[in-house]
Amino acid sequence: MIQFEHIEFFWAYLLLLFFILIYWLFKGWKRRTTKRFGDKLLMEHLIRHQSATRPALRFLLLLFALVFLITGIIDPKVGTKVETVKRKGIDLYIALDVSNSMRAEDIKPDRLSRAKMAVSNLIDKLDGDRIGLIVFAGRAYRLLPLTTDYSAAKLFLSSVDNKIVPVQGTAIGSAINLATDSFEKDKHNKAIIIITDGENHQDNPVQAAGMAAEKGIKVFTIGMGLPEGAPIPIYDAQGNRTFLKDRQGKVVITRLNEQMLQEIANAGHGTYARANNASVGLSKILKNINHIQKQELATKQFTDYAHHFQLFLAIAFFFLVVELLLIERKSKWAEKIDFFGK
Repeated sequence: MIQFEHIEFFWAYLLLLFFILIYWLFKGWKRRTTKRFGDKLLMEHLIRHQSATRPALRFLLLLFALVFLITGIIDPKVGTKVETVKRKGIDLYIALDVSNSMRAEDIKPDRLSRAKMAVSNLIDKLDGDRIGLIVFAGRAYRLLPLTTDYSAAKLFLSSVDNKIVPVQGTAIGSAINLATDSFEKDKHNKAIIIITDGENHQDNPVQAAGMAAEKGIKVFTIGMGLPEGAPIPIYDAQGNRTFLKDRQGKVVITRLNEQMLQEIANAGHGTYARANNASVGLSKILKNINHIQKQELATKQFTDYAHHFQLFLAIAFFFLVVELLLIERKSKWAEKIDFFGK
């Protein structure tokens, strides 16, 4: 397994594009300047000692040196020792609705953004639990399998948006079934948190929650949205906002289906919480989850890492030395070639 000591320096790779652009502009300026001095053949004769390819080679060597220098600063670390680490916790899948109705702004800044912030805060409070992520709209997809790597969970969470699932709808039942099937067949206590507005469900989520409960998996639900509902905003490329309309030209109002979410939670032996602009309700759910008996989990993970920045810095130094030793004049055998033979 590879980790990076200083991931904040990844942006430095953008310097490569900057230097390539500067070099390309310089080559163009040099070519235009040379043309203004005289005939092309005459100028080639006057600067015959100047190599046409070595400046490009030197620039390429500098780019290689910069790549390895940045990589050395980032400092890749390779795991060298694997140990079985035991901790107490439960297995938890969070299923997040990413359908278009989650763009509604009755919960500020919008339903999906607020849900993502709440899940991120929940991850920060986990200790020893394994967490997985599922996204769903018209279909459900497992975004992240169960893991204790909370940094990875937050990274995957940050990539979630309304475009991640191409099929529209709200397949809550499919999300519950996918989470149920994704748990490992062991004796660890398990729970599912469904975060959705509950609108336009297209399957039987209550039945799915009941089947999960029969397997010892508790299903909790969080309703995103307000009962009075809100229109679904649509933004064009210029950032102009309009609202989604139906076939009759009326603005679509998406409303929280609270009754459905309560039925799902009851069938799944869990609890329901409704979000508002003051709270998303995850604290209530987390309190109930903490009452679930936590069992000892044994996971294998790297506990020792070897730094390899020295290797990358040495390679960068090698390219710099080669670049310094490489002169731009042609070699003697190349100078003997008479391109203007009599």
